[in-house]
Amino acid sequence: MSNLLTISEAAELLGVSTKTIRRWEAQGRLNSIRTAGGHRRFTVSDLIGNKQDNSLTVAYARVSSHDQKDDLDRQKIVLEAYCAQQGWSFEVISDLGSGLNYRKKGLIKLIKLICSDQVERLVLTHKDRLLRFGSDLIFTLCEIFGTEVVMINRSEDSTFEEVLAQDVIEIITVFSARLYGSRSHKNKQIVKQLKEVADQLK
Repeated sequence: MSNLLTISEAAELLGVSTKTIRRWEAQGRLNSIRTAGGHRRFTVSDLIGNKQDNSLTVAYARVSSHDQKDDLDRQKIVLEAYCAQQGWSFEVISDLGSGLNYRKKGLIKLIKLICSDQVERLVLTHKDRLLRFGSDLIFTLCEIFGTEVVMINRSEDSTFEEVLAQDVIEIITVFSARLYGSRSHKNKQIVKQLKEVADQLK
């Protein structure tokens, strides 16, 4: 059942309401599979076939925390402007969560779209916006399914030490939040000290 979507997931994927999904099913535009309990399930490939444009350009944006929400908005603006300038029909998928979290809602949706063989290109502002570690695995999936990866900023200005420091900060931040709670004073103090150390390395 892992390859099948619920009616809510199907509606989210197509950007419509669950009421519309039910209507399309009644009209014969969508085929559903019924579970033993009588619940509707839909295949990704059947759903994507109902999008107007089967050659999707997907732009993906991510930040690690609520404090960076302004940066997330900036990423979206950059991605939208770039895709529009290229004349591509595109969809923006965004996540608010750690680059170490592989279960983010947007990331899972992106992987499902890629594996349905319907994404023509994936657009990112930076490589680490996808995942802090493991982005090469997603890029391998893109290669297998013929999805072009477009990186807007390919800056190599950061030194190895700076990149390593950012990776370590992300790891400690995640485990500190799990240990003390993401909104606790202790966690905020640790994150602040880590950022001060990182600034000294620049």
